[in-house]
Amino acid sequence: MLIEPRFRGFICTTAHPTGCAESVRRQIETVRAAGRIPGPKRVLVLGASTGYGLASRITAAFGCGAATVGVSFERASDGNRTATAGWYQTAAFEQEARAVGLGAWSVNGDAFSDEIKRQTLDLIRDHLGKVDLVVYSLASPRRTHPRTGEVLNSVLKPIGPPYASKTVDFHTGVVTDVAIEPANDEEIRQTVAVMGGEDWGFWIDALLAEGLLAPAATTIAYSYIGPAVTHPVYREGTIGRAKDDLEATALSLSKHLERIGGHAYVSVNKALVTQASSAIPVVPLYVSLLYRIMKARGTHEGCIEQTVRLFSERLYGGSLGLDEKGRIRVDDLELDPAVQAEVAAVWPSVDTDTIESLTDIAGYRAEFFRLFGFGFDDVDYGADVDPEVDIPSLATDPGAGD
Repeated sequence: MLIEPRFRGFICTTAHPTGCAESVRRQIETVRAAGRIPGPKRVLVLGASTGYGLASRITAAFGCGAATVGVSFERASDGNRTATAGWYQTAAFEQEARAVGLGAWSVNGDAFSDEIKRQTLDLIRDHLGKVDLVVYSLASPRRTHPRTGEVLNSVLKPIGPPYASKTVDFHTGVVTDVAIEPANDEEIRQTVAVMGGEDWGFWIDALLAEGLLAPAATTIAYSYIGPAVTHPVYREGTIGRAKDDLEATALSLSKHLERIGGHAYVSVNKALVTQASSAIPVVPLYVSLLYRIMKARGTHEGCIEQTVRLFSERLYGGSLGLDEKGRIRVDDLELDPAVQAEVAAVWPSVDTDTIESLTDIAGYRAEFFRLFGFGFDDVDYGADVDPEVDIPSLATDPGAGD
């Protein structure tokens, strides 16, 4: 079938298997070009199919030579409906890893559930023995609590006064004003329950209890702070409250891990184009402006470049560079005072008429399409393609699947 991008609001409902494989291949090339990283050899990645989670899995495998287990919740193709981009990218990663002799196994299902935790622990025991790095990169709008059965939903809202600013529809380039009402206490509670650190703690406790963490094992989760212009709707809002909980969890987990000489960290990363961030008011406009400024300065990093720097310079490079709250900071180039001063200076002048000249909205739009395998120059999108693609480990080991 011919596969074209189809959108519903800020959601892309199709993905291209060849394009997704090309995306993975390019990330692997970036990691290989950076050279060998003296890092972990047995890695568990939670939320391994897209974004920073996928980049972490690629960096661990092709930078450190690690065997990996990846957990994600993706949809296979069904008739004329394509699989999700994460499904195709997981399949491509496994194929590339196995081609060079790297162990790669995947679990597809709800990582918040006890059942998927059990399947994953069994897989680690059978294939890796123990893991020396656990990456927690789950991003979901909803969580069914495994202990209570409560269905929890996250919201992205300010806390306190209403928030007003401007945003852009990156498909059309139209800049409009946006106003968001503040969250109530119940919305805050549920957002923290979905996106905070509780589930991360459940995973580490389960791994410890089963003796599946190697001596001196490290675990890391990803967070974001960002500039003042996004603070009211992000860092000072409901998501920020959840990130505060995630960061507090890192401190408590480090105490739990003392018995094996391990550590837990939060890495504060750079703003990037993701399907989730594209739906957040203000963020697409800010990222479009940020990209233009950082590209002009030669300091722009994509997801894979940022992850390579995290592994090679911070986690396994001898200098964690922790801030006053014990967080690893690889958002330093984004929050460079000169970069943020330029953002602040240009921001008031950005509107529908100036969006193309003052920002990199075209680059934002192109990167969004590439998230789903579209827009790569060396992929023939006019060719007939089979949407049914197997993830090798799921095809040969049904017990590892959903």
